[in-house]
Amino acid sequence: MSNRWKTSLVLLTVLALVAALTYVLWPRTEPARVTAYFPRTVGIYPGSDVRVLGVRIGQVRKITPEGGRVRVELEYDADRKVPADAQAAIINSSVVSDRYVQLLPVYRSGPVLRDGDEIPESRTAVPVELDRVFDSLHTTAEALGPEGANKDGALSRLLGVSADNLDGQGENLHRTVEDLSEAVTTLSDGRTDLFGTVRNLQVFTAALAADDKNVRSFNSSLAKVAGQLAGERKDLAAALKHLGTALGDVSAFVKKNKKSLTSNVEGLSKVTKVLVTQRAALEELLEVAPTGMSNLNNAYNPAAGTLDTRNNPDHPQDPASLLCSILKTTGEKADCRDLRDLFDSLPEVPEVPEVPDGTAATGRVDRTLGGILGARA
Repeated sequence: MSNRWKTSLVLLTVLALVAALTYVLWPRTEPARVTAYFPRTVGIYPGSDVRVLGVRIGQVRKITPEGGRVRVELEYDADRKVPADAQAAIINSSVVSDRYVQLLPVYRSGPVLRDGDEIPESRTAVPVELDRVFDSLHTTAEALGPEGANKDGALSRLLGVSADNLDGQGENLHRTVEDLSEAVTTLSDGRTDLFGTVRNLQVFTAALAADDKNVRSFNSSLAKVAGQLAGERKDLAAALKHLGTALGDVSAFVKKNKKSLTSNVEGLSKVTKVLVTQRAALEELLEVAPTGMSNLNNAYNPAAGTLDTRNNPDHPQDPASLLCSILKTTGEKADCRDLRDLFDSLPEVPEVPEVPDGTAATGRVDRTLGGILGARA
């Protein structure tokens, strides 16, 4: 053998030894071991898979029955992160295949399961066994069978009556379901208003709670009023009874005197209209009446039993002002300036002979009212 071959053989041997030592001495991370408790472990054995989202990350190490539960020790790669509140479920991919333990949910963030942690029975789940389903169906069939609920034919009668009641009611049932669907849709569409009402009710309740003192005072006052009314209910009942009798009498009186009442109301209406029309005259009368009564009192002569008046001979009478005042008392609108213009346009007033001294009246008096009545001979 040549030296070249010997050198190559030695080199290969050294490389093999280095690789073996590297594999043996290279540091490895220990797998994480956790314990899960299940009510039963049908189809799970040591070596069964431990998966996350169906991907194998470890295996079942040991299964130990503990009375009413089963202790299952799981191990998985330490670099795999599982949430600290993870759940464990036994999954069967088919009826006859082996089962595996699924850890869920997938880790997103937060604390993780550590080596030695436990998953309690409240966070584990097992599939329903087929024999249990059959047992439940068998138990149900016996309970409804001829030895159970249908022993006297009650179930058969129930089914028969139900069939008779539902016969031909398919359209009505369909309409009922549609109406229910529309009602649910309406509630769903109006959920904003509904929640708004609830929020407003909450605000109202909070306001009542914040003002609890005044609310209690109001309730106390209301209770006192209710108590007082309750104590006087006999008097109230008697008053209502008498009021009913009085109303009956009034109604009978109105019916009997309907024509007279109608006539009186019509007459009152006319009087009211006249008073409204003569409102200005009444106002003037109320203003002048006190002065007139005072003058009348002053004009009365108690010694002679007469009304003594005094003429004003120094000033001639003004017929325009007299007519204007008469028109105003009737409520008519009159322009005194027009009346004065009218009287000014009339012919001159003839001279009135002077009254001899010693007579009752002196001065000049226009007895023709400005020539309207004509001059007297």
